[in-house]
Amino acid sequence: MIDDTLLEADEKMDKAVSVAKESFAAIRTGRAHPGMFARVVVEYYGTVTPLNQLAGFTVADARMIVISPYDKGSLRAIEKAIRDSDLGLNPQSQGGVIRVPLPSLNEDRRKELVKVVHRLAEDGRIGVRHARTVARDAIKKLDKAPEDDKKAADKELQRAHDEHIARLEAMLKSKEAEIMEV
Repeated sequence: MIDDTLLEADEKMDKAVSVAKESFAAIRTGRAHPGMFARVVVEYYGTVTPLNQLAGFTVADARMIVISPYDKGSLRAIEKAIRDSDLGLNPQSQGGVIRVPLPSLNEDRRKELVKVVHRLAEDGRIGVRHARTVARDAIKKLDKAPEDDKKAADKELQRAHDEHIARLEAMLKSKEAEIMEV
């Protein structure tokens, strides 16, 4: 029973870290990458659809992404969705494709993005801590488990917590350096 609780807590901690990683990928840095469109959704025939299901992406160079819609009729809707997103981009359609030039980030925008990344990392930390707290409470409620096993499980839980927090911190440092790189 204790092992199941520890395994479940570890899975929840992994999930918190992976959600933070996905959120980090959607933050625009100075370089072009398709992951920055991960959270862009398009109104497509009355249905809200993720952009990555409607189009293919090509990184033309460090400051240009070319989006090729699978359905040419969705061109205007994709353009509008990108323009309305919080990415601050101005797409231009040209011959059945959408070219998205990435302006270089100014210092203020970089600092703003670093704050966003810190907030996302804190959300990840909260998820990891919550998983630890839930598991600790579940272990404490086990009446038939020996006290030594409970203490060993608590140490294992803390080790897993520290490991996941360290992964989040490493991801945060890496993303912060990537954003601040000129």
